[in-house]
Amino acid sequence: MKKFSIVFVLLALLFASFACQTLTSGGDAPAVTEPPASEGGDVEQEAEPPAAPSVDEGSAGVESEFPIPDGATNVMNMGEGVNFQAKMSLDEAMKFYMDALTKSGYTERPILTVTSDTTFSMVFDGHASGKAIVVQGVDLGDGSVNINIRLENT
Repeated sequence: MKKFSIVFVLLALLFASFACQTLTSGGDAPAVTEPPASEGGDVEQEAEPPAAPSVDEGSAGVESEFPIPDGATNVMNMGEGVNFQAKMSLDEAMKFYMDALTKSGYTERPILTVTSDTTFSMVFDGHASGKAIVVQGVDLGDGSVNINIRLENT
């Protein structure tokens, strides 16, 4: 029964992920506007957002702009996201992404960090696209975790 519950949670998480991407990716892209010019005619420079992380091929050889822990299995590139399993605890997975994404210049939104005994969800800002990086994990009950990382409109 526990395996059924885990599979059900994974499927619900996957379907919710697709539903969120479908709902938030529609619509027109925001118009690009030029920054205001200063009195001298020079364009003011705003601080550059952090550069996107380098493409990581992880241990499974799948390209992703997001960091993938060594030993990851079943790595699936899903366009603006990636899904995989890794032999680590939820706490280890959260620490891995907190360290890796913070080191790359992204900022966590602590108010959106949610944890339970079997799941976690974290959101980071600062991606060059203007979208938020969402990291979610589900404990699979066998010493491994399913991780889904994706970009979402905020």
